[in-house]
Amino acid sequence: MEGGGAYGGGKAGGAFDPITFVQRPHVILRAVCWLFSVIVFGCISSQGWRYDKVTKRQQCLYNDDTNACNYGVGISVIAFLASMAFLAGEYLFEQMSSVKTRKHFVMVDLGFSAFWAFLYFVGFCYLTNAWGKSVTPPDGVGVSNVRAAIAFCFFAMFSWAGSAFLAYQRFRQGVDAAFATNYEADSNMQASYPSYPGATDTMEQQYQEPPFSGGTNQRGPTGDYQAPAY
Repeated sequence: MEGGGAYGGGKAGGAFDPITFVQRPHVILRAVCWLFSVIVFGCISSQGWRYDKVTKRQQCLYNDDTNACNYGVGISVIAFLASMAFLAGEYLFEQMSSVKTRKHFVMVDLGFSAFWAFLYFVGFCYLTNAWGKSVTPPDGVGVSNVRAAIAFCFFAMFSWAGSAFLAYQRFRQGVDAAFATNYEADSNMQASYPSYPGATDTMEQQYQEPPFSGGTNQRGPTGDYQAPAY
């Protein structure tokens, strides 16, 4: 089944234009999601930990909550990989000739983006709450990175929510296009069946007469019923 123009994409097999590709809103938002994920896990991994000489172990600057650091790094690493996968999918989207394949890609994009926007919202609240209870590290080492991770968790939440919104628009375009195609096909159907070939007006009129009329008046001059002659 040809997927030309289905779900907001161009016709399959068209020439690839790199300038048009990088200017597409879906691609721009994916690149932004990728950048924010790099910043978040880079800030936490580089200076989100400090070595405590007393306990002789690495401590997370978010109130010594190891789960807070691991959560921020974990969702950002997965977001980093997912952003690259979706960027590759955007490149291949125009080459998908199957409407069903495009639909599955759009649905995965919608579900994953909405879910990851929620996870970044949870991460923003979690890290903000943990940092509010933290003790400022000596000489303020790592403070800027910790705060930057919180800020970009907030920004990433909106970038993933925007990707989910664009995916939802694509899904609606695909559904509306499918409905319009079926409706137009039904509206082109003829309201009634044509007469069979070779039929004349006289023959059609005979078939339209009431049943058992016989085509003649079966009552005699006196109004009495007369049996038909065989």
